[in-house]
Order: sequence, then C-alpha cells, then structure tokens
Amino acid sequence: MSAIPVTIGRRMPLAAASERLDASAQGAGSASGRPVIGDALVDTHGRVHRDLRISLTDRCSLRCTYCMPEQGNEWLAKTSILTLDEIERIARVAAADGITTFRLTGGEPLLRTDIVEVVRRLAAITGPTGAPVEIAMTTNGIRLPELLPGLIEAGLNRLNISIDTLRRDRFHELTRRDRLDDVLEGIAAAGASDLRPLKLNAVAMRDVNDDELVELVEFAIAHDAQMRFIEQMPLDAGHTWDRSRMVTQDEILQALSRRWTLAPVPGRGGAPAARWTLDGGPHSVGVIASVTAPFCGDCDRLRLTADGQLRNCLFSTTEYDVLPILRDGRPADTVDAGVDGMLRSCVHGKLPGHAINDPAFLQPARGMNAIGG
Repeated sequence: MSAIPVTIGRRMPLAAASERLDASAQGAGSASGRPVIGDALVDTHGRVHRDLRISLTDRCSLRCTYCMPEQGNEWLAKTSILTLDEIERIARVAAADGITTFRLTGGEPLLRTDIVEVVRRLAAITGPTGAPVEIAMTTNGIRLPELLPGLIEAGLNRLNISIDTLRRDRFHELTRRDRLDDVLEGIAAAGASDLRPLKLNAVAMRDVNDDELVELVEFAIAHDAQMRFIEQMPLDAGHTWDRSRMVTQDEILQALSRRWTLAPVPGRGGAPAARWTLDGGPHSVGVIASVTAPFCGDCDRLRLTADGQLRNCLFSTTEYDVLPILRDGRPADTVDAGVDGMLRSCVHGKLPGHAINDPAFLQPARGMNAIGG
C-alpha cells in the first residue's frame, strides 16, 4: 500500500470555475448581479441545496467487496487531507449559503483521530437564521463504543451504521475482515443511546445477503432502528458492477411483503430513501433505489472529498478543487469568497440526473471510499 497525492477524475480549474460562475450569476444576488455569501445554493434546475456530505478520510477498517480492493490501495497523502480548520471554514461558508445538514463520512470517519473535535466545531455553526446545523454520521460502527459518548457530548445528532449481513462467515467474506462482533457492539451502543432516528444501512446483493432481508429488518427493529436497503450501484473500485446481478427495489419489497404488510410513507422530500411502514407502524423500512427509481429531481446534496474536491453528484466525473483557495495565502475574506464561488460553480454544473440508465454512462474513477458515503 502507498500514500501518495492522487488526482482522480476531471478537476475544474479555478479560472474555468470563476468564468462559469460569472456566466450563471447575471441578474442574481448583489446589485452587481453576482451571488454573494448568504444567497441560497440553487442549481439551474431549481434544486435548493441543503445537505453537504463531508468525507474525513479515504481509509477504512473494512474492505467491502463492493467498495474497495483488499490490497493495492493508493491512499491519499496526509498532506492532501483537509485539516480541521479547513473543514470548518468550508462548512461555515456552506452554512451561510443555506446548508443545514453536514453528514460526516469516509472511508470510515471514526478513523480520524480528531473526529470528536470535528463534530464539536461543526455543531457550533449556525445558519443565517441563527439555527444550529445538524450533524449526522455514516459509520461501520467499529469504534462507536469508545467514541459515542464524546461524539454525543460534542453535538452529534444522527447516526447511520452499515451492516450488510448478520452471519459471521458472510461478513468475513464480504468485508475481508473478522469484525462482526465489533460492528454489533457498535450498533448496541447506538441503540442504547438517545440518538434517533437510528438507521442501519445494507447493500442488497444477489446470492450474498438477499436471503437475509427479513432477518436484517427484524434485527433493526430489536435495536429501535430503521433498516434501509440500498440498491448496489456502479461505485466499486474494480468496476465489476453488473446491473443484471443487482437486487432491485421491487425485489426487496416483494421479499419483505411476505412477512409484513407494507404501506408507503408520503412526504419523502429530498431524502434518498423511500419508506414503507411495517404492519401499520410504528416501525418502517427504507429503500434507496438510485438505479431503478432515481430521485435526482429532488436531490439537495453536495459532497466534499477528504482531499478538498467538491462534487455535485455521487456519480460525477468532474470535481471542483477547493484546496488551492484554502492554501495559497489569501486574506481570510478572500478565502471565504473563493470557497463560496467554488460552491456555486459546483452547484451550477450539476446535471439533471446521474444517467446510470443511459448507454453512455461512465462510472466515476474514484471508488466509494474515496468519494465519501
């Protein structure tokens, strides 16, 4: 394994980003027609962006087959990783522009040694109305028993934990690590906390865990959590995704309907998961069907990679590099204006949808661990 600076995908040069921003800003924002810090982040399709997913590291304690190879990973160099101060600066500008939720992801975010302080700094940020932002996290749960009390005290609001199987042999084969007990201990710690809603995520995979769907939902209910199944997406590092092998939303619902009566929950909004109540509630199950039932028209999310690249879609092949703005010695107000401008350029470049179902679709060069969950 190596740790080197990695450039993946096409990065939008600063000059091109500024030109695009200028071209899109006529008639909006300030008297000059240029958006200013504090204007909402609205793309050319009318979608208002309120969610920023911040990847803290590309490293992980597991090696899930649908995400990354077991060996030969080229990790981002430490010098490429955003510092705590840099993350906070970007987050403060984003909050001023209307971002209300920061979701911390990885890799595995709990591997970041300053994770509690990251939560503390971000939880102290308020938006234009003075309301605090919401801090969520997606994790494999392995370090939760030791870290959860500090994270809650620091201001963590919500938690998603990944658990694809409850069977030890399958877990070992799928993640290439014998850590099921650690994950289960993390889920138990989260279940005993006051963090709600607590969500458990599983990627549904044919001939891997598709016979465990009911069992996983029952496990989630026992921990007062909501199970969410995710259609497998073309984000594996080996680019071996095969649509014909994917377990679809319809198949998931058919399997669950043999155990429960399902009723759709209205009012999804910009949430990635559609939900169904189980036998009339109070418990429910969610499905994130990015492939067969894409929700791009309501997407309100942006992504920030651990090395400072803004992405307007999980499947984007273009990235907007914030790192030079943060590190070229500009005055503080100029840095904030530059971050704001890059956020707006990223939003302006957002396409109507991810085009997975288009024959010309190109899988992103980065794997999921490098993009952020």
